[in-house]
Amino acid sequence: MLDLTRIRALSIDLDDTLWPIWPCIERAEKVLHEWLVINAPATATLFASAEALREIRRHMNEHRPDLKHDLSALRRESIRLALERAGDDALLAEHAFEVFFAERQKVTPFEDAHPALEFLSARFPLVSLSNGNADLARVGMARYFRAAVSARSFGIPKPDARIFHAAADAAGVRPEEVLHVGDDVLLDVLGAQGAGMQAAWINRGETLWPHDDRVPEAECFSLSELCGLLRA
Repeated sequence: MLDLTRIRALSIDLDDTLWPIWPCIERAEKVLHEWLVINAPATATLFASAEALREIRRHMNEHRPDLKHDLSALRRESIRLALERAGDDALLAEHAFEVFFAERQKVTPFEDAHPALEFLSARFPLVSLSNGNADLARVGMARYFRAAVSARSFGIPKPDARIFHAAADAAGVRPEEVLHVGDDVLLDVLGAQGAGMQAAWINRGETLWPHDDRVPEAECFSLSELCGLLRA
């Protein structure tokens, strides 16, 4: 059960909690491919091959494990590798990544996201906590948050307890005084609980909870429902 008396701050996941991420990624990859067709056609042809892309991802996972926490660097270096393999100018990687990254920031928030953040930020300090590479200023949500903690900036991804503790520090409270809000069972719920926080599972798909021994302190099918719990 959620203990409302303990909550002094919230940490909030971004992708698939405040907006659906895959439409953004698919659109960004399409825009990147269109750019490559004009500026690096051999690489565009390579990117059109699903098997070639899988091989590049395998190569990056095997040879650059140091980038697993930094999706921006991983994407940039994957583009650089594709350029090199296709015989195009590898120096185009920076520009190509920026084309992708700019489109990736054009998120479409869930309908309840802005109203919920307005409500929550008026009552608690909010800290974003993400393994992704969204830029709160570019997506238009920075005004709600006291701080942003990401795997990219911190160097360690969720579900490691240390990144949750960093979010608590950013909010100026102890971990046990934080309610973490997120959609992912492992990365958000179990990760937060392992760090000594309470967790609210945003289960928009209304899926069954997969663990018998551990449950979230709160399960909500929307951010609006979460606000209702915290209004009580």
